[in-house]
Amino acid sequence: MRLDWDSYFMGIAETVSSRATCARRKVGAILVKNQAIIATGYNGSMRSRPHCTDEKVGCLMEDAHCVRTVHAECNTICHAALNGVSTKGATLYTTSSPCWICFKIVVNAGISRICFGTFYRDERIFEEAKALGIDLVDMSSKKKTDSDVDSSIIKDVKADDLYIPGFFKK
Repeated sequence: MRLDWDSYFMGIAETVSSRATCARRKVGAILVKNQAIIATGYNGSMRSRPHCTDEKVGCLMEDAHCVRTVHAECNTICHAALNGVSTKGATLYTTSSPCWICFKIVVNAGISRICFGTFYRDERIFEEAKALGIDLVDMSSKKKTDSDVDSSIIKDVKADDLYIPGFFKK
């Protein structure tokens, strides 16, 4: 079965999260306009600065929060800005819902839709999103599982079935 667009882009955001350098929580985000990715980002330190995962560095904790990292949503918006790409009207796919500060930045960047994987920390985003007309989509129940695969389209494939004349030696 073919993935819907939201599941497709959320899967990409999950892959982006694998680049995160926060030892406490790995978050990935992407910005999409007209079914095309315009920017990606993950949580990690400022450019050219040590990461939490670097040997002998660790998290920089203040009030039970690591303040060394820039959140994935902000990094994604920064990547768009660095490349001169407008975020107005874009959809943000993020593996965790934005914290309050990131939510305010997302709003001011003109992003009109937020799809998130897991809830993180601040429920004010729900009321504010509704008041602002921002579509806030909880995708935590849309996790892909093996049971989502249409097994009727899978068949046994042998190595000879993949032979392309002149491309591989048989």
